[in-house]
Amino acid sequence: MNFKEEVQLLHGCIGQVGNLVVKLLWHLQHVMVSLWYFGIGMADSLESYCISKGLLRRYKSLHIGRLRYLAIVVESEDAHQTAKIIELLEWLAAVGVKQVCLYDTEGKNFLESHENDILLDQKNFTLEFASFSDGKEAVVKAANVLFMKYFKLSASCRNQEDQIFTEAQMTEALKAVGCIGLEPDLLLVYGPVRCHLGFPPWRLRYTEIIHMGPLKFMRYGSLRKAIYKFTMVRQNYGK
Repeated sequence: MNFKEEVQLLHGCIGQVGNLVVKLLWHLQHVMVSLWYFGIGMADSLESYCISKGLLRRYKSLHIGRLRYLAIVVESEDAHQTAKIIELLEWLAAVGVKQVCLYDTEGKNFLESHENDILLDQKNFTLEFASFSDGKEAVVKAANVLFMKYFKLSASCRNQEDQIFTEAQMTEALKAVGCIGLEPDLLLVYGPVRCHLGFPPWRLRYTEIIHMGPLKFMRYGSLRKAIYKFTMVRQNYGK
């Protein structure tokens, strides 16, 4: 074996050792991050348990009057868990929430006889059902209203500026078709993703959104903590 071959062999060995070290570091980092999130999860579970048992004083009293309207977004797969959803609604009623909107993208939990947003009032607890189709229908109706307005403006040969739609005009169009709806103060998302999953965006201008994780792992303590944190924050609304 000549010198050149020895050098190439040495470089190959160094490269293999380097790759092995990089893989070990990557796996070590992965383990550390996993342990970190596991620790956070265990701490959250312990805190939730303590809140549920009333062991943490600050979570015992809620300024529930500040939470006038609450929305719950449930991921489509979790929407099949009817028992979990009913339990969640019972928790909300127990802490004193009066108005709740239950939303899932496909409307799997809707009553068959309800074609529009329906409010069910029982023991001062008002429940609204919503789905992606409701928002889609609202956009279509509002778009038709704006189109007719644009058509009339074009026919009257007004200035081009009058033909530019603004947010205020869109809000007026939604009101005209009866689809503006109440704006939730707090939106709780139950599912694997951190988004509102198609909840009508025009109803979320001043809404606080909190991701609660999968529905199957829901905890009463975590729900109470989320509501507590919302009611303790100073709220400044713009115009």
